[in-house]
Amino acid sequence: MIENLKKYQHKLNTAQIITLSFAGVIFIGGLILWLPLCTVPGLHTSFTDAMFTATTCVCVTGLVTVTTAAHWTILGKAVILLLIQIGGIGLIALGSIIFISLHRKISMRNRRMIQESYNLDQMSGLVRVVKKVMQCVFAAEGIGAVCYAFCFIPEFGWKMGLVQSVFTSVSAFCNAGIDILGENSLAPYVADPLVNITTMGLIIASGLGFTVWWDLGSKVKKIWKREMPFHRMYKTLRFHSKIVITTTIILVAGGTLLIFLFEYGNPATMKHMSVGEKLLASAFQSVTTRTAGFLTIDQKALSHASVMVCLFLMLVGGSPMGTAGGIKTTTLAVLVLSVAANLRGKQDVEACNRKIRTSYIRSAVVVAGMAVSVLFVSILLLSAAMPGEDFTDIVYELTSAIGTVGLSRGLTPNLNLPGKWIVLFTMYLGRIGPLTLGTAVVARAHRRPEKVSLAEEDIMIG
Repeated sequence: MIENLKKYQHKLNTAQIITLSFAGVIFIGGLILWLPLCTVPGLHTSFTDAMFTATTCVCVTGLVTVTTAAHWTILGKAVILLLIQIGGIGLIALGSIIFISLHRKISMRNRRMIQESYNLDQMSGLVRVVKKVMQCVFAAEGIGAVCYAFCFIPEFGWKMGLVQSVFTSVSAFCNAGIDILGENSLAPYVADPLVNITTMGLIIASGLGFTVWWDLGSKVKKIWKREMPFHRMYKTLRFHSKIVITTTIILVAGGTLLIFLFEYGNPATMKHMSVGEKLLASAFQSVTTRTAGFLTIDQKALSHASVMVCLFLMLVGGSPMGTAGGIKTTTLAVLVLSVAANLRGKQDVEACNRKIRTSYIRSAVVVAGMAVSVLFVSILLLSAAMPGEDFTDIVYELTSAIGTVGLSRGLTPNLNLPGKWIVLFTMYLGRIGPLTLGTAVVARAHRRPEKVSLAEEDIMIG
């Protein structure tokens, strides 16, 4: 039987292995959470709730059907934290670091899986990349935990304060949005600059992607050594880094401004706050919709205009080779630049004096198209499964799921059995990525040789 499994494994392509690996970890994690030892005495965890919780952890989403702080025992919370860490780092990278620790050689097949799981362009230096990823992850989570400790230890005491700090830091950096603070998440800290800035810093840092980190780090070193003036820093960045940083700044700043304007006089959210607190809450809302899932203001109380802004930000998400989900900032940038180029009558899509390859444009269209298609089908199914629910809540819930965000307008705890499985699969598809899913499904489809060119034919557009 083992030999048959090995033969079947060799027949799978890389995308299919990644897809099945995530499903395997979710299933095992769900079975462990289903055990009575993981549930507080007097409460019951159904098989569906266990699988839902495992999925939201591995997919670093944050939607929960039961209150994490009150429902799970210490063992259950430890399992949840481990699943979040696995989902954030990446299953393939985690397995690779274990091989490296045991001084085992990583095969070419495993190297290819690392390459695809992190969206890398080449396979050279992958072992070094995995090591650097692990170092960056634990360093950032450690810094975050120390910052949280200044707030949580005075409030909860040394033992519980450290637990809260570590758990929240891991969850924030992995963009999971799961906490053990209670039902209100970070709402009690809406005016706390330390908690807000720490959380936003972890979310943004992980959302930029590790390659951008390393690019920025190398430039900072040169500036520190006075090998390069500060004003040349942006010009010397890689093209990918420029696109990611520019798009991120526009999305975060634009989201903050719009939410500030739309919620300024809303009595249910920010009307009674000072201007500084409103800006802080608006910035946090803009950042957390980038697939993090923590909240400081009631999502149900947001105005319709703010909901539209949040839906857009949730669908876009973070950047490649990070812990965030969504269609990614680079996908949005390529699509916008492509539209702009076509409106100007240009043949090439250009930015920062560089031409974007046609293959990247096609990939952006596929990623965005599949994400929107999955979202549309999920909304249709959940609307049919729960006809009495508010349509805005359904759209918000599923956009949050496909973008692995974790924000909800209160629908998650009220999901019926079919609704839970619809949201569960939407989270899973959002995490493994529409492009990876598409590759896994059509990899064995018959492909026409590249040298064959068919005759052109006209159709009417618009």
